[in-house]
Amino acid sequence: MKRKEILDAFNYRFACKLFNKDKKISAEDFDTILEAARLSPSSFGYEPWHFVVVQDMSKREKFSKAFWGGDGKWQTASHLVFALSRKKSDMSPGTEYLNHIMTDVHHIPEEYAQQQSAFFTKFQDVDFGMTKYPEGVIDWSMRQAYIPLANMMTTAAMLKIDSCPMEGFNRVEMDEILDKEFGFDKNQYSLAYAVAFGYRAANPERPKSRQSMDEIVTWIE
Repeated sequence: MKRKEILDAFNYRFACKLFNKDKKISAEDFDTILEAARLSPSSFGYEPWHFVVVQDMSKREKFSKAFWGGDGKWQTASHLVFALSRKKSDMSPGTEYLNHIMTDVHHIPEEYAQQQSAFFTKFQDVDFGMTKYPEGVIDWSMRQAYIPLANMMTTAAMLKIDSCPMEGFNRVEMDEILDKEFGFDKNQYSLAYAVAFGYRAANPERPKSRQSMDEIVTWIE
């Protein structure tokens, strides 16, 4: 039964382009969606993200010129979430943010925190080589941010709430707006994506189409 419920949710979900603007998500249901994001895993448990829920319609409109992919969606969506990824200024060993995560969130003793910082340095510099090019760390942070995106959308689908993930924006311009208008330092954060939530105005016009399992999976036994 649980297997069917899970797959039913995935079959129910689609990229909703137009929401019923008169139907709003309850506070309890949306808290559940956000909790799915909060409980999502991240590499080293470092949570290189911050979520911004934009409800005021006039504030949503401030992003319209730079976020061409949001047209029609956030005018009708019940809730709009921006996922910000943390840059190198936060995600480097020894930063205030990572020290906060290790000390205040994970409660790691100082001697072990130093060992973890050394290991994370090797991970960044050698294993993934992300410090060898300017966008390396933020690229990694953005990949991490897609884990809570998937969990939020799946949770929403299980609650029969629709969603639409969006990447249709100019990132430099969006980061500038987030900095100047809302105080999210562009040297600290960069927008990874937005995701709108609400209830569909109409059912999808065509059935879900995907490649077969044989086309996407290789077993090595």
